[in-house]
Amino acid sequence: MRKLSYFVGSSIDGFIASPDGQHDFLAFEGDFAAAVMADYPETLPAPARESLGLTGVANKRFDTIVMGRGTYDPGLAVGLTSPYPHLEQYVFSRTLTQVDPEVEIVPGDPAGFVRGLKRQEGGMDIWLSGGAGLAGELLEEIDELIVKVYPVVVGTGIPLFRSPFAPHGFAVTDVHTFATGALITTYTRTV
Repeated sequence: MRKLSYFVGSSIDGFIASPDGQHDFLAFEGDFAAAVMADYPETLPAPARESLGLTGVANKRFDTIVMGRGTYDPGLAVGLTSPYPHLEQYVFSRTLTQVDPEVEIVPGDPAGFVRGLKRQEGGMDIWLSGGAGLAGELLEEIDELIVKVYPVVVGTGIPLFRSPFAPHGFAVTDVHTFATGALITTYTRTV
């Protein structure tokens, strides 16, 4: 069975974006950036892959991305209708209409849809890109968290999850520390 992995950047205090959705405080630099480009090249959108010389680089972990409309909208606002053409792309939205044939808009139940993706034979894992609301809706389906923790505290903003209080156990299975001060910590569901 395929895994759903929430691969996401966060401040030390657990915020993935500012209150207005910006994430420019999450610096992509140095040995940390090199590691992401080497180990997770498919998590970079097409324009970044092109500018970094990664256009033809094969996917390493994921062949599918699921995201909420808030994650999709910034690219859409600048005319980027298919940000990850090297992945199967699904956007969960009850209001957005089909804007690109390479991106499937899913208006229904995110958890049920993801369960169906996870049951598909073959393929690589599924990347949950965000945002916090979708991550909260899919919490029961998340098999793995891969959190890029940046060395910054922001105080407030959009959290990793928006969900009711309900503890879910995860175990640390891998930690990479970088000279930039960033960490990539992998957690696997325990229950």
